[in-house]
Amino acid sequence: MSSPGEYYNSLPPITKAYGTLCLFTTVANQLGLVAPVFIALIPELVIKQFQIWRLITNFFFLGGFSINFGIRLLMIARYGVQLEKGPFERRTADFLWMMIFGSLTLVVLSLIPFFWTPFLGVSLVFMLLYLWSREFPNANISLYGLVTLKAFYLPWAMLALDVIFGSPIMPDLLGIIAGHLYYFLTVLHPLATGKNYLKTPKWVNKIVARWRIGAPVASVRQAGGVGASGAGAGGSVGGGGAYSSARAPPESSNTAFRGRSYRLTD
Repeated sequence: MSSPGEYYNSLPPITKAYGTLCLFTTVANQLGLVAPVFIALIPELVIKQFQIWRLITNFFFLGGFSINFGIRLLMIARYGVQLEKGPFERRTADFLWMMIFGSLTLVVLSLIPFFWTPFLGVSLVFMLLYLWSREFPNANISLYGLVTLKAFYLPWAMLALDVIFGSPIMPDLLGIIAGHLYYFLTVLHPLATGKNYLKTPKWVNKIVARWRIGAPVASVRQAGGVGASGAGAGGSVGGGGAYSSARAPPESSNTAFRGRSYRLTD
């Protein structure tokens, strides 16, 4: 059995970096070093006061230390890692582009008042979960040991549980929308038309190559875009389970701005 240090070092680069930033942000919040109000996505502050950092920092806050925070972090460690090590193996640039595209999509959606949410970290995690469920739709998942279901239905089951336990539905829903948009543009549409309009830009490949992050160039590009759909992997939410593929290549805070009240929640 590997030690925590060995396990951490074995994680793929993009998922490891994102999970680490989420953990550090929550620790900083708990220590009082960073208040959620200073990193939340508040459109008026971004546009009128040029607080551009909010477009990025809001993705790193998954809420204060709680069961929900632990679950989200485990979702990154499980589903994000399995995506990056499986369908995106030796496709680090493609995985990074998927994260960038998903983040941009979530920001655009959040600018619509109906969809606005101050923190999009949970949405980005849910996007990873959704894409994983489409890659391994037949995997058997034990949901908290209560019921076993196919991975294809896992995002919707998690969304339903969040609603039952009183968590906001919008972050989960935004993640599903962003995930499906990426899956449609890189898999469904290319399969139907033979054209992929969401290819990884050259500048993303250059970043990966320049900083020597993971594998800079894919050895084999999947025609579908996201990757080869695997036969499935059994497992449980937040728990263990073997991974296999048939083909391998917070605390609440309040603020107000110009008469508009914002409630910043987990």
